[in-house]
Amino acid sequence: MPNFVRLIIGGVLLGASIAIFFTSFWGWGILGVLLSILVFVTFFFHENMLLAQWFLRKDNMAKAEVYLRKITDYEKQLIRVQHGYYNLLIGLIESRKAPMQSEKYFKKSLSLGLHMDHNIALAKLSLAGIAMAKRNKREAQMYLTEAKKADKNKLLADQIKQMKDQMGMMDKQQQVRYR
Repeated sequence: MPNFVRLIIGGVLLGASIAIFFTSFWGWGILGVLLSILVFVTFFFHENMLLAQWFLRKDNMAKAEVYLRKITDYEKQLIRVQHGYYNLLIGLIESRKAPMQSEKYFKKSLSLGLHMDHNIALAKLSLAGIAMAKRNKREAQMYLTEAKKADKNKLLADQIKQMKDQMGMMDKQQQVRYR
């Protein structure tokens, strides 16, 4: 459903609930106000995005992908702030199937803008993993340092440390190959 339709429905519900207040049906008026608030909230937070995030937290990638695929044209259906998060979620799902193809989604999410530091760190950490898989140590190191800078609350500190350890193992593997 387009966003302007949500605003119209929310406005109609709010107007109807105010009219119900004037007819002294307080219970129905309060219910109408709560429903209109729910409709206005879905303007800012798309319901398919919320459900996809829920299923990602529950580690159910198949259902998360189903809800993300229901968003056919994210530029029209989502507000501009959510474009980066949509690409981040698609990248996370694609990274499980085909890690090399998920790189474009992570880069696009960073270019569109993510507002939370831990999401920026997650995207850069994923890009570092892709760069390591491509054996591009310099790029992986750059993304790791940027991810460490962006992870202010130390939510991804363990993953960053593991990635650095793997990078050290990558150096040892290259030395063995050259002998």
